[in-house]
Amino acid sequence: MKILVTGATGYIGKRLIPLLANDEHHVVCAVRDKLRADKNYAEEDLIDVVEADFLKPETLQSIPKDIDVAYYLIHSMSNSSKDFESLEERCAVNFKDYIETTNAKQVIYLSGITNEENLSKHLQSRKNVEKRLESKAYALTIFKAGIIVGSGSSSFEIIRDLVEKLPFMIAPKWLNTKTQPLSVRDVLAFLHRGAGREELYNKSFDVFGPEVLTYKQMLLQFAEVRGLKRSILTVPVMTPKLSSYWLYFVTSTSYKLATSLVDSMGVQIIGKKSDINNILKVNPLTYKQAVELAFEKIEQNSIVSSWKDSMVSSGRLRNNLHKYINVPKFGCFTDYKERKVTDTEKTIDRIWSIGGTNGWYYGTFLWKIRGYIDKLFGGIGLRRGRTSPTDLDVGDALDFWRVIFADKEQQKLLLYAEMRLPGEAWLEFKIENGVLKQTATFRPRGLWGRLYWYSVLPFHGFIFRGMINKLVDV
Repeated sequence: MKILVTGATGYIGKRLIPLLANDEHHVVCAVRDKLRADKNYAEEDLIDVVEADFLKPETLQSIPKDIDVAYYLIHSMSNSSKDFESLEERCAVNFKDYIETTNAKQVIYLSGITNEENLSKHLQSRKNVEKRLESKAYALTIFKAGIIVGSGSSSFEIIRDLVEKLPFMIAPKWLNTKTQPLSVRDVLAFLHRGAGREELYNKSFDVFGPEVLTYKQMLLQFAEVRGLKRSILTVPVMTPKLSSYWLYFVTSTSYKLATSLVDSMGVQIIGKKSDINNILKVNPLTYKQAVELAFEKIEQNSIVSSWKDSMVSSGRLRNNLHKYINVPKFGCFTDYKERKVTDTEKTIDRIWSIGGTNGWYYGTFLWKIRGYIDKLFGGIGLRRGRTSPTDLDVGDALDFWRVIFADKEQQKLLLYAEMRLPGEAWLEFKIENGVLKQTATFRPRGLWGRLYWYSVLPFHGFIFRGMINKLVDV
């Protein structure tokens, strides 16, 4: 079959594509920016990448008409827009209008379990999208999942932060809300096996794990898997706003995502039983099994996708990376340094391993202070780290930077700053003729931008000098 996957650079889409290709389906990946598509796709005969923005109907003509199945995996959990519901509705309507002009017989949508009257704004939006996707031209199959547990998922990483950082927690009362967590492996099994199944046409299924757990029980079971002893006291006086700040300062989530999660976590998510497990031969893992599997992936350095790399974790960018790849020359301040490279391969490996738990090789404590200051003022800080300790791809989050360009063959890495700044900043590493050229570029915005540059200038001298020395000292 020829299958369209939207949200192809997202947490689920990135994992689903290889499964479909392994079954020898021809997969068409729809992305807003080709720079963010997995570079390995170019080597796959069964995978095509097209640029399409479902907020812009005129861009959808790049999607071929001869598709058989389409996956709708577009969500905006922490979109900065206050009107995200209307944006999600517009995306769904534009998708539907175009897919109706193709040969598609089935659309598969991954939604959220919505079995309560008082839904959060995000769950209500998901429910609204379900209605907008209904069509007489194709069959709609909906899989509705609750909390998804897997390496790199937002829920997994947030729980991990809480458990590993806090031996004792005074937590909000929504930790007693019940839910049915489902492993990402099982989510993918439902999506993968549901393609082309006529018995699933125009039907909706809740998909969930075998246990009903509170968020408190999930935290404690996570601690058991990690061999940690943790105590949790829930209090009724913590407001949603305080709860959001609690998640924001303790975990790696952004404040916008924390607000969205708190809004959703107060809603009980219990799925309605059906025969879908038997139909698709899926035997969902328990929560502990899902956590153990996630850590296996982490230890093997084989995390396929992470919510931290999604643009919704961005402090500044919104998908289009092309506009940032050309570093400006005029009206900018720069810090340029170069050093002779003795071992190019080792220097490249050190550049590609920068940040995250590896630190910045020199003055890392000052980078951490800058991260704390950024977070104090509502920025992203250093909390995101990096998905892989050794690999970088375009679009990846790297502490409070975003990877704009990464090519080992061209021996160049370009980062764009996503911390709060009175201007814009780039950091470039490039090896030419055996010389490492390291350039920090800052384009100030107004007087405050210029004052900011001069205030940090004394630190730049030894931080950037020390960093480039460490990169070539191999």
